[in-house]
Amino acid sequence: MKLVYKHEKPLLSIALIISTIIWLALIVGTVGIALIYLLLGYIFFLFAHSAFISHLKGTGVKITKDQFPDLYEKLIKGCDKVGLDNIPEAYLLRTDFFNALATKFLGRHYVVLFTDVVDALKDQPDAIDFYIGHELGHIHRKHLTWQTYIMPASLLPVLGTALRRAEEYTCDRYGVVCCQSEDDIKAALAAIAAGDTRWKSINVDSYLKQIDDTNGFWMSFNELTSDYPWLTKRMATAIALSKGEDIKFPRRSFLAWFFSLFIPRFGTGGAGSLIVTVAMIGILAAIALPAYQDYTVRAKLTEAFAIASPVRQAVEEYAIQQQEWPENIKALGLMNIQESAYIRSVEIDRGVIYLNVSVESGAEGSIIFVPSSTDSGISWSCKESTVVPKYLPKNCR
Repeated sequence: MKLVYKHEKPLLSIALIISTIIWLALIVGTVGIALIYLLLGYIFFLFAHSAFISHLKGTGVKITKDQFPDLYEKLIKGCDKVGLDNIPEAYLLRTDFFNALATKFLGRHYVVLFTDVVDALKDQPDAIDFYIGHELGHIHRKHLTWQTYIMPASLLPVLGTALRRAEEYTCDRYGVVCCQSEDDIKAALAAIAAGDTRWKSINVDSYLKQIDDTNGFWMSFNELTSDYPWLTKRMATAIALSKGEDIKFPRRSFLAWFFSLFIPRFGTGGAGSLIVTVAMIGILAAIALPAYQDYTVRAKLTEAFAIASPVRQAVEEYAIQQQEWPENIKALGLMNIQESAYIRSVEIDRGVIYLNVSVESGAEGSIIFVPSSTDSGISWSCKESTVVPKYLPKNCR
C-alpha cells in the first residue's frame, strides 16, 4: 500500500512553486525588508507556540517505558512500521478535544494523545495505534516542516484546503499501516464520530451510507473550503485500504467548486473562512472607499488648478507691464473665465488670487495663490488655502 495519498505530492509541488514566487517577489519588492518582518513573525510565533509546549511538558504526562509502557510500546512499534528513525516525544494530556495531534518546536517533534481518546478505547486499546500512526505520518511526511514555507500558497482558495485534506488522507494511510485489524480502524474513527461511549454501538454500514449525501451544494462547498475531509469519507477510505480495495465517492457540486474559488483558506472551515473573507472585504472597503473618495476630490480640484493657470499668467504679465499688482479681476480684463462645476468664483485682491471651490461637503473653501517678486521673476505660494489640506497638492499643504 502506498503511504502517500495520490493528490498530496502534485498539490505540494504546486504550493512550493507558488510560495517560492511569492517569497521572492516579497523579498525583491521590499529590497529585503520582508526578511525582517519574517524574522519578527517567527519570533512572535516561537513565543506563542512555546506556551503550548511549556504547558505540555509542565502539565501533560510524558509517555516512556516507565510511564504508560503500553502506550510507549505502541509508539515504538508505530515508528518502526512507518520508517521513522527519530522517536518523537509523546505526552498524554487531559483536554476536552477528542483527537490527537503532532507538533514541532525548535526542531523537536511531539506527539500528543488526549486522555479522552485513550479512555474511550480502553476496551479496544489497539485502536489507539491508528491515532499514533496518523500523527507519525505528519512527522514522517514533514508536514510540520513545510507548513511555514508554503504558507502563502496555503492561503489560496481551493489549493490550500485541498493540500490539507490530502495530507489528512495520507496520514490516515499511516494510521491504517499501524493498526492490527479493520475493527481497530473502525473503532478509532467511530470514537471521533460518536463519542467516548456511543462509538461501541455505532452501525458502521449505516454511517458510511451518509456519504451519499455529500454531493449536494452545501456539503460540497463546506468540504472544499475545509481542512478536513468528511469523517464518513475518511472511515470508508481507511476501511477500503485495509482490504486493499479502491473506493469512489460521489462527485462534488460544480457550483460549489465555483463559489469555493472565492474563499481563501484561513484554517477556520468554510463558514469561518467566509466570515473572515467578508470581514476582510469590509475592512478593505472601509479603507479603500474613503481613499477613493479623497482621490476623486483631488482629481476635481486638479481641474480648478488648471483653470487658475491662465489667471496667474495674466497676473504675472500685468505686474511686469504695470510694475504693480492688479487690484481686482477687472483690471486684468478677464471677464469670461472658463466655467467649472466645482468653482464658485474667482477673485483677485492686489494680485492674490482667490479660487473659491465647492466639490462636496468637507471639500470647500478657497485655494489662495499668493504672488511674490524674486530675482528670477514671480513665484507663487498656495499654503494659505482654506480647503482641507489632504485634498491639496503637497506644495499647498
